[in-house]
Amino acid sequence: MHHFHYQNGELYCEGVPVKAIAARVGTPFYLYSAATLSHHYRVFDGAFAGFPHIVCFAVKANGNLAILRLLARQGAGADIVSGGELHRALQAGVDPGKIVYSGVGKRPQEIRDALRAGILLFNMESSQELEAINRVAGRLGKKAPVALRINPDIDAQTHPYISTGLKKNKFGINIDQALEDYRRARELPHLEVLGVACHIGSQITEVSPFVEALERLKELIARLQDLGIAIRYLDLGGGLGIRYDQEEPPHPHEYGGKIVEKLRDLKVTLILEPGRVLVGNAGILVTKVLYTKESGVKHFIIVDAGMNDLARPSLYGSYHGVWPVVKKARPRVKASLVGPICESGDFLAKDRQMPAFAPGELVAVMSAGAYGFSMSSNYNARPRVAEILVQDQEFYVIRKRETYRQLIWGESIPESLK
Repeated sequence: MHHFHYQNGELYCEGVPVKAIAARVGTPFYLYSAATLSHHYRVFDGAFAGFPHIVCFAVKANGNLAILRLLARQGAGADIVSGGELHRALQAGVDPGKIVYSGVGKRPQEIRDALRAGILLFNMESSQELEAINRVAGRLGKKAPVALRINPDIDAQTHPYISTGLKKNKFGINIDQALEDYRRARELPHLEVLGVACHIGSQITEVSPFVEALERLKELIARLQDLGIAIRYLDLGGGLGIRYDQEEPPHPHEYGGKIVEKLRDLKVTLILEPGRVLVGNAGILVTKVLYTKESGVKHFIIVDAGMNDLARPSLYGSYHGVWPVVKKARPRVKASLVGPICESGDFLAKDRQMPAFAPGELVAVMSAGAYGFSMSSNYNARPRVAEILVQDQEFYVIRKRETYRQLIWGESIPESLK
């Protein structure tokens, strides 16, 4: 469910016409619906009602402070993978006792900052990381709360670039090596072993890979208990997919029901790290048509947003729906929706049937709330776009469009070149 809909042929976000926002802030821009975000969080959280759990939003999906604050007010924590994401979460008012820190490359300063903040859990991803966190915690006179992120060697049946649970992926500790690393973690004086974690991938549209991973984690937990290592937290990660095109992902209640059913005999607190499933369909990218062009064999619709603004189509071949902001009677054409970036891979939709847009028209690129702005860049010296949040009948600029001055912030020309 989302709150983007047509009224009298014009696209609205909740109670605000998208065209009116574009007239005020210019294009391109990301546009989010607060009502959609809140609804998605309540549905996901409610899917685990009756079982102890913490929902930690995956900040990598969308790190805007207003988005994080909105979710934190609903009760969400944060799943972070960098010191910058920790800073964002804390600035947004996320309870540090609901922050889990994953990621294969935590630096000493990032570990220190997280320990000082008092986060819930470090999800450690290698044997050497055990030693590194123990050293940092020792210097601070603290015990670091840790879980080991297990790689269960599960095929999540998703795009290979966003699969994270196979042996060949860089993430986590091989499940066959886990007992040895848990024994070592227990011996280190500045670690407190509290949990088991895993994350098998993103945009997963079947429940079965999650259940299979959970079964393997339960076997590991039983073996750890035999060793006298009590597990308080089970972090199952995120990865539940959404509909971009024809996908049929499970409803969160189906997903939650099957997970909880498998956990009834365990006395643990479940940690979940949803990202895309909360914010993906709560946001769109609004862009304007600059030109149309026929190459003799192809039809191009050239817009003012490009692969630097939304990388997913170029990076993964991902599908995003293309909607007119104002519906008109017009033919449909087979075309590619492309941007101004100097790369042949710069497209938002490729060789698709779509309305025959004309210069000056507004186009909504749908399902762009996750991994949209957060993956954007300044390639071709393009300022990053504005972000807008709608609440009922009002809209708010939650990130201003970058300026050319900001593009060169921090750069300098040495005296020898002046």
